[in-house]
Amino acid sequence: MGAVTDDEVIRKRLLIDGDGAGDDRRINLLVKSFIKWCNSGSQEEGIAAAHEKIAECKKQILQAKRIRKNRQEYDALAKVIQHHPDRHETLKQLEALGKELQHLSHIKENVEDKLELRRKQFHVLLSTIHELQQTLENDEKLSEAEESSDTPMEAENKQ
Repeated sequence: MGAVTDDEVIRKRLLIDGDGAGDDRRINLLVKSFIKWCNSGSQEEGIAAAHEKIAECKKQILQAKRIRKNRQEYDALAKVIQHHPDRHETLKQLEALGKELQHLSHIKENVEDKLELRRKQFHVLLSTIHELQQTLENDEKLSEAEESSDTPMEAENKQ
């Protein structure tokens, strides 16, 4: 069956093309239409149109370069941004640090208050020790004075 179809195709080509010169005829028609097209417009118009197209293409190339450059910059910035945490996460961290700082400040105030209390208590203790020492020294002086005053009296009494 494949051979029958090939024969049919060949018959149809011969009927349409005739003697097989169809390819040459088509090429000749194409060349004639090309020459007609070249001669129909003036050369200056074609060269001007070509310059306009070239200028437009240059503009498009510059715009494409600008877009490419912007995309590369955008990609670079996107990579840098991805390395940093987002705003929501950063705000959560700041809030947590703020609470921790407040807690530590409260602890610091408590420690400073305790230290101030201990200083006052130590000062009271030192004052009390000093007063006690003064009292003991005064008692010692009084007892020495009494002893020395008793001794001459006893000496006088004995005499």
